[in-house]
Amino acid sequence: MDLINNFSDIFLSVWNKGILGVDIFQILIGIGIFLIFLIFRGLISKLVIKKLEIISKRTTNKLDDTFVRSLEGPARFLPIVLGFFIASYYMTFSAEGRDVVDTINRTLITILIFWVIHQIIEPVSYILSGLDKLLTRELIGWIIKSLKVLIFILGLAAVLELWGIKIGPIIAGLGLFGVAVALGAQDLFKNLISGILVLVEKRFKIGDWIAVEGIIEGIVEKIGFRSTTIRKFDKSLAIIPNFQFAENAVINVSETSNWRVRWIITLQYDSTIEQLKKVRDEIEEYINKSEDFNQSTGVAVRIEKFSDSSIDLLVRCFTNSNSWSNSLDVKERLAIEIKKIVEKNGASFAFPSQSIYVEKK
Repeated sequence: MDLINNFSDIFLSVWNKGILGVDIFQILIGIGIFLIFLIFRGLISKLVIKKLEIISKRTTNKLDDTFVRSLEGPARFLPIVLGFFIASYYMTFSAEGRDVVDTINRTLITILIFWVIHQIIEPVSYILSGLDKLLTRELIGWIIKSLKVLIFILGLAAVLELWGIKIGPIIAGLGLFGVAVALGAQDLFKNLISGILVLVEKRFKIGDWIAVEGIIEGIVEKIGFRSTTIRKFDKSLAIIPNFQFAENAVINVSETSNWRVRWIITLQYDSTIEQLKKVRDEIEEYINKSEDFNQSTGVAVRIEKFSDSSIDLLVRCFTNSNSWSNSLDVKERLAIEIKKIVEKNGASFAFPSQSIYVEKK
């Protein structure tokens, strides 16, 4: 009988003292409250969020769709915060235990707040997209990423402060470390600054055909912090450091509004003056009357010089099309017309030749 009484006393003592001064009954009630909120978390995910997604899809505006998707994570985290808060305040802790629990509650709430701010930044990109005349799409992407990193750092600092960890010495240490890294990573910062200049000055964007003489020519696929990815016309992929675009002339071929035609037409030396004038005038007349060419940019058809084996006729004009493939069609029609004009006037094209004289003794 004494054995049973002793066991009963020990059992009741453990039950009443529990853990950290909280009796087992309160712990079980707290766990039950927390589990109820976990179930509520599932209901939020299946009912509330799904309903909001259905409503947002009915609108043509993508802002509300992105807003709902971005807040899905914080919305599912909210019941956990509330569940732990209510469960912890139902239980009776000692003074030290209450301080720890309060710190945990503040930590969860801080994480929730900064998580919401972090997620709201994504829909902001749709608002900033209206500033495409001032900011490029790539620069907006950089701004969004930088803001997300900044919010994460601020949230982490706030959480560390709650637990009594001073961030001042950490920042000072990182500052010294940053100076050491900067001295050894000058090329990295040079590429980073060059990349920012490329975006701010709108030198090119994703999808543009660019050419840097002696370095690269192709289609821009990605503009990164350190380098730019360019797909060459043989489908190979090139990763070019951004400083190349700051130190060298970049030709944005995609922005070409009028493709230039500059040809040297070589005519034989036996062509008469009348033939030369007729060929010149008819080519110029064709260009000036054709809708293929932009006459306002200037048309030049002139006899340029006497070469070693030909009389050179310069043809310089600009197409009306800003499409490279269309400009090839225009050049083809011009070449065929020049051949017709030359043959119609009885002239002939010259080709490189040499005359050899043998002296008889």
